[in-house]
Amino acid sequence: METKQEVLKRIKEVGLLAVIRGPSKDLTIKMVEALINGGVIGIEITYTTPQAEEVVSALKTSFGEDILLGMGTLTKPEQAESAKAAGANFLVSPVCEPKLVKAMVKTGLVTMAGALTPTEIFQTHALGVDVIKVFPGSLTGPKYIKAIHGPLPHIEMMPTGGVSKDNIKDWFAAGAVAVGAGSALCPKNLALEGKFDEISRIASEFVAVVNASR
Repeated sequence: METKQEVLKRIKEVGLLAVIRGPSKDLTIKMVEALINGGVIGIEITYTTPQAEEVVSALKTSFGEDILLGMGTLTKPEQAESAKAAGANFLVSPVCEPKLVKAMVKTGLVTMAGALTPTEIFQTHALGVDVIKVFPGSLTGPKYIKAIHGPLPHIEMMPTGGVSKDNIKDWFAAGAVAVGAGSALCPKNLALEGKFDEISRIASEFVAVVNASR
């Protein structure tokens, strides 16, 4: 199993995490397979996905260390250990609630937690979070991360929400270590319609933009 530092390094190298809120276990697995076919290997399965831990276990069995596999939308402290047991290499929460974040950090996995204001970002980092999930990114924009990096250059940030092919370059230019993309990268309606080739095509376009942006 990769160490925490190795996983963190890979996340930065890949630069793109697909935030997946799947409609069902089987369709979610097919969505991930389509993303991988398009070159996206950073996969975050959210707890809002039905049978989320079973999805992660199945993906871990199928792809092992070939992908970066994490669990997101953690809202309960006990989910930290159960996500790790399912096979997650990193944990993500949209919020910074101290008990929750401490449980996430205690797992020894790469931890990301949501924050928005400068005070929240600083406090979240102080709790031991590795990367601050600036959420929702749609409220701030790339210039916000650049502004925060002025007084807090040591804090690593990843925007989620509002990330698209059109603004990825701007996020990286502002200092983001990675970006998280949801519906723009993997639309749930395409999975429901069985258009997995289309998901792969969008994924490959995202990857090309990310690689060209750094």
